Amino acid sequence: MKSPATTDPAALPVPGPEVDLDLTAPAAGAVGTGTGACVGAGVAAAVRAAAGKVKAAGKRARTGADAVPRPRADAVRNRERILSAARDVLVEFGPAAPLDEIARRAGVGNATLYRHFPDRPALIHHVVLFGLDRVAALAVDSLAEEPDAFAALCRFTHAAADERIGALCPVLSSDFDHDHPELLVSRETLEEAVEALLAAGRSSGLVRTDVGVGDLMIALSQLSRPLPGAGCFDADVFVHRHLQLFLDGLRAPARSELPGSATTLADLRRKAM
Repeated sequence: MKSPATTDPAALPVPGPEVDLDLTAPAAGAVGTGTGACVGAGVAAAVRAAAGKVKAAGKRARTGADAVPRPRADAVRNRERILSAARDVLVEFGPAAPLDEIARRAGVGNATLYRHFPDRPALIHHVVLFGLDRVAALAVDSLAEEPDAFAALCRFTHAAADERIGALCPVLSSDFDHDHPELLVSRETLEEAVEALLAAGRSSGLVRTDVGVGDLMIALSQLSRPLPGAGCFDADVFVHRHLQLFLDGLRAPARSELPGSATTLADLRRKAM
C-alpha cells in the first residue's frame, strides 16, 4: 500500500492562541451575482459568530479542554504533528494502527506521544476533534477570503476533502463516544460555519436553495472515502475531479428539482440512531 504524500504539519494553520487568523467576515452590502457578490448583514453576522466559535475550538484543540496553563510553543507543535500523523496512519492502517509508526511520522519519541495522549482512545478522540475544528476553520477562511461565494464553496470543499474526515469514519470503533461534549461542540461549530458558507451562496444567487449542510457533508464524506478493496491513497487522484462534478450541481439556477428536503447534520444524527 502506498504511503500518502503528507504536508509538513508544522506548516498547517490551526486557529488558536498562537495563530491569530484574520477571520473577519466579508462586508455586508447589496446582493449580487458573480465575482464580488456581497453577502447580507445576516450572513455576515453568522460568519462572525462562526469565526468566534472556530477560534475557541482551535484553542481547545491546542491546549485540551481542561488545561489551564498555556503550553510551550514546542509542545503545541509536537501535539499538532502527532495529530496530523495519527490521522494519516489511522486512515492507512485502521483503528489498530501502530502507535510507533505515528510517533515516527510525527518526528517525536513514544514518550512524547504518550505524554500528550495516554492511550489509543484518547488519541483517536482528539484526532477527530482536530479534523472537525480544522474543517470548520476552512469554511470560515474560505468565505472571508474569497470575493465570490461559489468560489468560496469550491475552495472549502476541496480543502476539506484533503482533511480526510470521511476516510476516518470507518476507523471509529463501536465504543467511540460520538456524544462526548467536546464533539458535540465541534459538530455544532462546523455546522454553523458551513451553513454560513451556503447562506452566502444562496443570498448571492450562486448556490441553489434546496440543499443543506448535511447534503454537502454527505457528498464530501462519500466522495473522499477510499473505495473498498482499493489502495487507500490510489483514489486520491479522482477525489477532486468528482467533487467538482458534485459542486457544479450546486450552482444556481438549478437544472432540476431534488426529491425530498434539504438535509441538516441534525437529520443525519437522528437517522443514525
